[in-house]
Amino acid sequence: MAVDGNWNLTMTTPMGERQATLSLTSSGGTLTGTQGAEGNTAEIFDGAVSGDAVNWKVSITNPMPLTLEFIGTVSGDSMSGEMGIGPMGSFPFTGTRA
Repeated sequence: MAVDGNWNLTMTTPMGERQATLSLTSSGGTLTGTQGAEGNTAEIFDGAVSGDAVNWKVSITNPMPLTLEFIGTVSGDSMSGEMGIGPMGSFPFTGTRA
């Protein structure tokens, strides 16, 4: 599937740009994998893929406990979309295949 593999993400947040790594595997319409940033790695959950559309969630603890919700599209070796940060709103993210 087009989304499978390793990605480098850049997320625009209220605290400035943040970098993360993402490893994805798709099976049918389900998306699984891990996301890591600043030395912490977590399993993604509620992941789905449909055509070029992808979405997943990840729980983080740094800088504070939050669940991030990613909704995006994949085009070749790039990915872009919105990252929802609960009550703080949504912010853009981009990704490139690692």
